[in-house]
Parts: sequence; C-alpha cells; structure tokens
Amino acid sequence: MAMRRATTGTVLALAVIGLVMSAMGALVTTRTVSNSGNIAVVTSPTVQLGVYSDSGCTATLSSIPWGTLTPGNTATSTMFVRNEGNVAVTLSIQAGNWNPASASSYFSLGWNCTGYVLQPSQVVKALLTLNVSSSISGITSFSFDITITGTQ
Repeated sequence: MAMRRATTGTVLALAVIGLVMSAMGALVTTRTVSNSGNIAVVTSPTVQLGVYSDSGCTATLSSIPWGTLTPGNTATSTMFVRNEGNVAVTLSIQAGNWNPASASSYFSLGWNCTGYVLQPSQVVKALLTLNVSSSISGITSFSFDITITGTQ
C-alpha cells in the first residue's frame, strides 16, 4: 500500500505543479512580428555590342562604302558602338574575309578604340582608318569584313 500512496502523492504533486504553471501561463503575453523580403534576381553576364551609323543608335550599320581609294592614301569612316550587354567589355577590331585574298597585303585597318573599356549602355564614337599601300597593284575592287569584339 505504501507504493500506492507514493504514486498517488506523485500524481497529486504533478497536478498541483500543472495548475500553478497553467495559472502562470495566463500572465504571459506574446507579440507577432511580420517578416517580408525580396530575393535579388541574379542575371547571367551578357556580352553584346551594337554598331550604328548615328550617335543616337537608331540606324544599324551593316556596311561601309569606302568608295574609290587612291594608292598611298588613308580613308576614314565613323561608327558608333554601344554596349548592349550587362557587363563592361574591352573593344578590339579585326579585318578578314578579304576579296580578293591578296588585298589583305595592301590594306591595313585601324581604329581609335583598341583596348577601350565600354560600360553597359555606353556608346563610343569609333573612327576607322583604312590605309592603302602605295604599292598596290592588280586590284581594282575589294571587299572585306570587319569584326568588332567586346571581351569581358
């Protein structure tokens, strides 16, 4: 029977503790704090150039008519290059796909933007120069492609 009283006493003690805790719980207050936030949209870097014939970048430049050139002289042409990507790029230029192929030996192409760092949305005025060798012979017409590169 002693065992039974200990069990009953323990149950009574636990019941009293429960009542006290319950009464104390009525004195507790709570506050709710709302939370909100945004997740940054991380875009992949894009590298893209636009080449235009006007400073407002409304007329895409697709070809340059150099006209009739004189041996030993230099011709110039202006274009506008816009960074249409979302990262800064370093500009370079290359001439290729010469027709006739031997024309590459008599012409040299340059510009004022080699190594220029172009920021996103920035436009730069590029002055192209085409030098014709004074020793050019056997070529009465020519064509070539200009490749403008933006490197991140």
